[in-house]
Amino acid sequence: MISNLILTGWNWMRWLRLSAGLFILFQAYFSKDNFSAFLGTILLVQAISNTGCCGSGGCGVNQTKITDENEEPKFEIIKPK
Repeated sequence: MISNLILTGWNWMRWLRLSAGLFILFQAYFSKDNFSAFLGTILLVQAISNTGCCGSGGCGVNQTKITDENEEPKFEIIKPK
């Protein structure tokens, strides 16, 4: 089950996270920078587990629909002082 998660579903964003994480980890190792190593590790874990910053598929925008199709949206006029 875990091997299926790691081995399947590789898209371009996952490859980008993997390459950026490895690059940052190599740079952190040579410059001895702990913060960069932390960021590189986060990107590497995201690439391996196929999650993003918002989790898996959590960055969607909620769409609200107008209930009455004939109803106009209500706007408030703001006048400058």
